[in-house]
Amino acid sequence: MLREAGLAPKKSFGQNFLVTQDVADRIAAAAAPDGERDVTVIEIGAGTGALTAALASRGARVVAIERDRDLVPILERAFADAPNVRVLEADAKTVDFPSLGGERFVLAGNLPYQITGVLLEGAARLGARVRRAVFMVQREVADRLLAAPGSKSYGALTVFTRAAFDVARLMNVASGAFYPPPDVTSAVVVLVPRADRIEETDAFRALVSKAFEQRRKTLRNAWRTLAPREALSAAAETARISLDARGETLSVEAFAAMERALHPPDA
Repeated sequence: MLREAGLAPKKSFGQNFLVTQDVADRIAAAAAPDGERDVTVIEIGAGTGALTAALASRGARVVAIERDRDLVPILERAFADAPNVRVLEADAKTVDFPSLGGERFVLAGNLPYQITGVLLEGAARLGARVRRAVFMVQREVADRLLAAPGSKSYGALTVFTRAAFDVARLMNVASGAFYPPPDVTSAVVVLVPRADRIEETDAFRALVSKAFEQRRKTLRNAWRTLAPREALSAAAETARISLDARGETLSVEAFAAMERALHPPDA
């Protein structure tokens, strides 16, 4: 397809196109499961359309976003006879997802590494509007999303993502599933909105960000600019958190408890 169009993958776009049908089918099945009706899937980075085709074959309404204007006409021709596929030239970092997906929608796609964090944060902010998200990411990113408190992979991205979603690994994907093959192994993760979603307030974000800015700092030092010493100590006691601990040891729920203690809802 690329050769016929006189194109080649663009490194500046982080393009590694999925070419393995089985992988595309498994991602599509996770995004639009059997028996689930009226599903709209917004695909981030349609590329050459491997996942788009797999999603369309399952009967989902697909909005295939692609920022590479050279690929858009190729996709439009490929899906010209597919009434349930809409191809849209857009940048996933700035697109208004609710305007495309309606009341609730599914997000899916192979996320370029350089904007993975931005897109995960954007998905988290959409909250319950997202029915689920099925993302291909680098395996190290998947490891971070699934990491336990106290592990090396556990960090701010873990906390922000898991405040909004329950995360599961669907599968690892070898580099040979892509053209051109990347230098890393990838993984597919499934994100489902938490029933007890933790609101990402400015205060919550500040607590998490400061805790991981310098991982060797104790929370007492990491949080010293966020509140007076006495208020910080009182809140930590209420939340049952030791200020002598490091941020990487706190669970998502512990960060939320500290935020509530510092900023009580009725205060």
